[in-house]
Amino acid sequence: MSPVENSPSITTAGTLPAKTRHRLFSFARVWAISSNTLLELVRLKVFYFLLIFALLIIGSAGFSEALNLRFQDQFQILEDWSLGAMSIFTILLATLATANMLPKEIEDRTLYTILAKPVPRLEYLMGKLLGMYLLLLISTIIMSAMFMVALYAKYHLLAGATMQQYSGERASQLPRVMKDLEQHAFPISLVPCVIAIYLKAILLATLTMMISTFSTTYIFTLFVSFTCYFIGSIEATARDYVLTPATGEGIKLFLRVVTLLFPDLQLFNLVDDIVAGNTIAMSLFMKTAGLGVAYVFVYALVAYVVFSSKEL
Repeated sequence: MSPVENSPSITTAGTLPAKTRHRLFSFARVWAISSNTLLELVRLKVFYFLLIFALLIIGSAGFSEALNLRFQDQFQILEDWSLGAMSIFTILLATLATANMLPKEIEDRTLYTILAKPVPRLEYLMGKLLGMYLLLLISTIIMSAMFMVALYAKYHLLAGATMQQYSGERASQLPRVMKDLEQHAFPISLVPCVIAIYLKAILLATLTMMISTFSTTYIFTLFVSFTCYFIGSIEATARDYVLTPATGEGIKLFLRVVTLLFPDLQLFNLVDDIVAGNTIAMSLFMKTAGLGVAYVFVYALVAYVVFSSKEL
């Protein structure tokens, strides 16, 4: 009998046996888990967030119009409210939905059924995170589309009023004013700002998933997640306030540890630059994106290490 025929890892059909195939990484299984996770999250009616978001956009547009402000100020109010609401809703969605994933599946015993297939824990965790990332991506795209529709409607409303205002003797100034109006309506910096909002959301989703792997309750996961968010939000301000020439080495070491464990979430808040009309430097955006991806990878890795050793 040949060595190939004697080998236990090769079947007569020249393929790996079922037990060996299950041990190999399968993106198909990851995609199946992520698709199912996305459907479950949608059934939780999380998209009601989008309805509230739409109402806020309509309200901000009507509020700025009622105040009879300059068109620059009207666009600033609309952008500030819309991007701020987008950031808040993605943060709440990422934290509230992710915190309940593992506890709910453990309580319903769905997790034991999936892992008994057998499905490797790495694939299960990746599928859950990918499903959450897809939900956040879809939500961000829908909210961005609503935002652009609101900007487009506001632009055409103000463009019509501007054309009437600059008719007759002031017609020579119309091209310059219309160009200025268009620049305020559709600043190119909106794109990196929306991407930064999405990156912050998936970072917080991954952090929440990591916490839930060693947490025992849904409430505890939420508490720790929002605490981490609070620390990351005030990290830069606290560091600037505390770090003085008289600061002791112990405090400096503590701040370095905090900076290492928690990302500076202020870096992801590009809304103020947009509202002020500042152009976001590509170097700043790349630094922010790189920081977000790095923390997502580290938090996901820690989540896998903890989850793989967790007794279920």
